[in-house]
Amino acid sequence: MKKTLLLVLFVLSQMLYSQADCSTALSVCGNSNITYSPTGIGAVNESLGGCLTTGEHNSIWYKLTIATSGTLAFNLVPNDPDADYDWAVYGPNVACGSLGAPIRCNAATVIGVGAATGLNMTSTITSAAGGSTTPYCQYLDVVAGQTYYLYIDNWVGAGASTTAPFSLTWGGTATLASPFTDPALQPNPFLPPGLPAANPADPREILICVSPAVFDFSTLSVVILNGNPNFVISYHTTQNDALAGTSPITAPITVNTATVYYYSIRYQDPANPNNPLNFCRQISPFKFKQGNITALDKTLLACNNNKIGTGIFNLTTAGVFTGPNVIIKYFPTMANLVAGTNEITNLTQYVSAGGVIYAFVKTAEGCSDTAAITLNFYPEVIVNDAVLRFCALQENLVTASFNLTTANITSQTGVTKKYYKSLQDAISGTNEIPAMMASNYISPNGVVYIKVTDENSCYGIAKITLQVIPPVYSTVLKDKTICMEDRTTLDAGAGFVGYEWSTGATIQAITDVGVGTYWVKLKTGECISYQTVTVYASEQPMISSVEISNTTVTVNANGGKAPYQYSMDNVNWQNANVFNNITRGDHVVYVKDSYDCEPVSVAIVVPNLVNVITPNGDGINDIIDYSALGHKQNLVFNIFDRYGNKIFQADKFNNFKWDGTAGGKKVPTGNYWYSVTWNENNKKNTLFKYTGWVLVKNRE
Repeated sequence: MKKTLLLVLFVLSQMLYSQADCSTALSVCGNSNITYSPTGIGAVNESLGGCLTTGEHNSIWYKLTIATSGTLAFNLVPNDPDADYDWAVYGPNVACGSLGAPIRCNAATVIGVGAATGLNMTSTITSAAGGSTTPYCQYLDVVAGQTYYLYIDNWVGAGASTTAPFSLTWGGTATLASPFTDPALQPNPFLPPGLPAANPADPREILICVSPAVFDFSTLSVVILNGNPNFVISYHTTQNDALAGTSPITAPITVNTATVYYYSIRYQDPANPNNPLNFCRQISPFKFKQGNITALDKTLLACNNNKIGTGIFNLTTAGVFTGPNVIIKYFPTMANLVAGTNEITNLTQYVSAGGVIYAFVKTAEGCSDTAAITLNFYPEVIVNDAVLRFCALQENLVTASFNLTTANITSQTGVTKKYYKSLQDAISGTNEIPAMMASNYISPNGVVYIKVTDENSCYGIAKITLQVIPPVYSTVLKDKTICMEDRTTLDAGAGFVGYEWSTGATIQAITDVGVGTYWVKLKTGECISYQTVTVYASEQPMISSVEISNTTVTVNANGGKAPYQYSMDNVNWQNANVFNNITRGDHVVYVKDSYDCEPVSVAIVVPNLVNVITPNGDGINDIIDYSALGHKQNLVFNIFDRYGNKIFQADKFNNFKWDGTAGGKKVPTGNYWYSVTWNENNKKNTLFKYTGWVLVKNRE
């Protein structure tokens, strides 16, 4: 930036009138190029000496201060080949009025294409008189701290040449002193005021709100100087005044947008007011440009999330003004803006319903405008509440596996969906149901919430009611009891759209099934209920005991399902359990219950009972003998008197025989009752009981 600024500030316009006196010589600061068009002479027609014998014509004086020792050369090129330039160098360290003879001088007639002159590194002459055609003189060996004067004259005489600007560039190894190239003196770049013009070659532009306007130039100084100490800045209405530092603007004046103004910066050595660097100046032009601003009415959009009726607006994104260095304030009403009251401060999180608020825009130059900001909502995310009904799980009939992703809650495309257990979680975006669970969400009856978000990050929330479809079972399919050897039919009943039995059948009823447990899957809609049914074998009745009294047989049964039926031939059946007039000998008793299954049976013997014994020792009818039944279980043979008193028990110790005695004595002649009981050696251990009477005749 510094290099560019120097180049700009040291290029001098041909519009300037001549600084044509030695005493008002312009200081050359640094090795920057110079462009100038001298016109006329100064107040004094200097005594030039040397090769310059004809006096001044169109002249300019420069003062040089050497910064670093070395060789010094320059190249002076007219902008018009018909211009003839003469020049002279005085020094070192001479004063105006006593310059002495020039140490280098060239008055050669150098015109035509490439009519350049100056000092170079190859010439060996130090002076070229008028009429000479040698354009260059020998370079100078210079020492740091020395000062020199350079006189330049555009000679015009008898039509021999024309006036035109020149360009001068420096050569050699020496450098010229400048406070603007010494970082110890100028640590920071100078900052030009205003903004670049549309054409960067034009003066920079400072905005004013109205034109003409009263402006205080001193307000620019702090920014331009940018913290560089010991530099002084002044403002001028002409470039010449800026270069010479004359006629500075010292108070606010009325400015307009047509005039070009200048600022001039020079170094002020605080220790040496005569330091040659104090005479170096940088100048730059600037203009004023009317800067009335136009704030733009804008519309801001926000989300009306879940139909809450308000949105969160970021007012700083409205873009009511795009220029730099402005202050924007926001107010809920125009009345507030005018009064400067109730300013909106939460600019990035402004909560509001739809409507209009107002922005006040003000630039650093004091220009201002207002803009209306319309607050609107993005298109609403349209969602609908829905109901999901899924079949109960067989392992837990109060729950179902819900596929939340199938809920028909919106027809909008380009949206994302997230799932939550509560409305508050959905609003805050916490405790989300993971996506991998959303398609297999195990739940009883209840609700979940789906947050639907569009490309504008707006959302709507839909409530999903979850309903577990309870299983539908057959009301006609019941457990059955059948005879073990029988077969039956299992009917699940009508009304189902599908059947699948454990047998592989897919019909309503299955036939010819025996005892066992079966299942059937009953389909209602999309749900399948799993129902089991058992076919039990009926419990067979049991002949618990058989009582035989003379020719009467009484059969006692239990178990199974009453009522029972009884038979002595498995053909003819009766409801009574007593059979009369049964002949002596072997028989079979049959019993069946109400299931009418295969009957149970037991073999019996109606004995030929002995009714009279005469225990007189003659070997005929002396005893009652049941030893033939001794192999029966729990065989007992008891004798009772007519009063029911047991008087004798025959067992294995007396070989199940009775000889008409009791207690070792003969019993009196008379009638006695007896009973014989045992448990048959079958799996039911059927109890048999024979009863009868016997006449005992004992001799007295």
